[in-house]
Amino acid sequence: MATFILRRLVAGFFVILAASFLVYILTANAGDPLERTLAINDPVARQQAVESITRNLRLDLDPVSRYFLWLKGVGGCFVGNCDFGISTVTLQPVAADLPGRIAITIKLVLAAQILAVLIGVAIGIVTALRQYSGFDYTATFFTFLFFSLPVFWVAVLLKEFVAIRFNDFLADGPTLPLWVIIGGAVVVGAIGYSLAGGSPPRRLLVGAVAAVVVGGVLAYISATQWLLNPSLGIIVIAVLSVGIAFGVTVLTAGLRNRKALYSALTVVAIGLAAYFPLQYFFYEGMNVWKLLGLAVLAIVVGIGVGYAWGGDDRGLSARAAALTAVGVSLVVFLDRTMRAWQVYSDNPAIRGRPIKTIGDAQTGLEGDFWIRTIDVFTHLLLPTLALMLISLASYTRYSRASLLEVFNQDYIRTARAKGLTERTVVMRHAFRNALIPLATIVAFDIGGLLGGAVITERIFQWDAMGTLFNNGLTNRDPNPVMAFFVVVAVIAVVFNILADIAYATLDPRIRVGQS
Repeated sequence: MATFILRRLVAGFFVILAASFLVYILTANAGDPLERTLAINDPVARQQAVESITRNLRLDLDPVSRYFLWLKGVGGCFVGNCDFGISTVTLQPVAADLPGRIAITIKLVLAAQILAVLIGVAIGIVTALRQYSGFDYTATFFTFLFFSLPVFWVAVLLKEFVAIRFNDFLADGPTLPLWVIIGGAVVVGAIGYSLAGGSPPRRLLVGAVAAVVVGGVLAYISATQWLLNPSLGIIVIAVLSVGIAFGVTVLTAGLRNRKALYSALTVVAIGLAAYFPLQYFFYEGMNVWKLLGLAVLAIVVGIGVGYAWGGDDRGLSARAAALTAVGVSLVVFLDRTMRAWQVYSDNPAIRGRPIKTIGDAQTGLEGDFWIRTIDVFTHLLLPTLALMLISLASYTRYSRASLLEVFNQDYIRTARAKGLTERTVVMRHAFRNALIPLATIVAFDIGGLLGGAVITERIFQWDAMGTLFNNGLTNRDPNPVMAFFVVVAVIAVVFNILADIAYATLDPRIRVGQS
């Protein structure tokens, strides 16, 4: 494996080297960087600008010589002294501006990628298990609809309907119309009917219960104007936590494994018992490191509970308990974040319009950790949704097709013939092998998301890597363009190597790097 990784790194280095040469030559011949100096009326100032650009870009040399000078500066990254050149617009080193921009873009791309993979794979699995059902056709229609729309159009629609109109809705008093309550109940009821298995009366009962529950929740939200000051509360947290415990147990061990179920439910009880003491802890100088520490503590407690319950497979019980601990922690974190919503919305810098359409952070915002956390979420919401919806179709269709293909394999028929439960067949035998093609899709999609982020950042006015690239192209400033290319190329190479490593992890029959 080490030999393979080293070989791939060397090959990736030469690929980036060759590609960077081509991109540099194309950028150098894309336009005259001195053209914008023609707009300067003062001859002295114009001459000074010409000399500055010529000196910074070394225009007195041919493009090939300029490339090797640029490459020498970039090579300094290996010794911790990166030099991507000077921007002829800001007259500042490009390398000094990169870390902050990379962090913002990575934050956006990772959020979109994680959501797209989780939601897309989940929908793909369900549509494969309910092939040719109403849910399958509906999911296929909407995923391809979003896939066919250009990202800038999706972004504009989100700004109009998810941000502007929703903010107006909150300002006018968030009372839901009757048709929204009924329509939401009918839609969820139809989804429940499509997903449920068994006889038609049983499916109809599941759909009716889902419709009643959703209709009641929407009516409660409207009557109490819950959207102005949202929270979950201990009762809802308890219900969601128990649901997570059963869901995790079903997926990892099966409900017949009582030790795993009891381990998960014990973690839920510990989480509920710690809910009120945690509220005081949350107020005392909360920060990211304390939050991560609590998350690690929750996982450790979950593993300890699983091993304490024991059973035939202590590791399986510990895994179910640890995953349940993660789920319960996320629910508690969501509840605490929601409790700061009203304070955030009433902040003078927000002015009662919490869903943001411009920038990655609110300038002039004052508040504690939870206010800043909500600010991050509200600014991430729209661009993340825009990128996620475009990628969703790929993961949904690939996971569905891959799982259906695996279902037709002989070893799946053998597993079912041996009397294994459907959960065991799907999760332990089919799902793992179905994930192998998705590893390649994720690696390729990272590059696509970075490309889509260029447009998305422009629409939402994020000052990140996409803006750097856009400004470089517009002003015929090659150094920012090349910096963007190098960052994207390195990320693409790294993720392709990770995809190859994932092959060996998902399928032990694959031995990467061996003949």
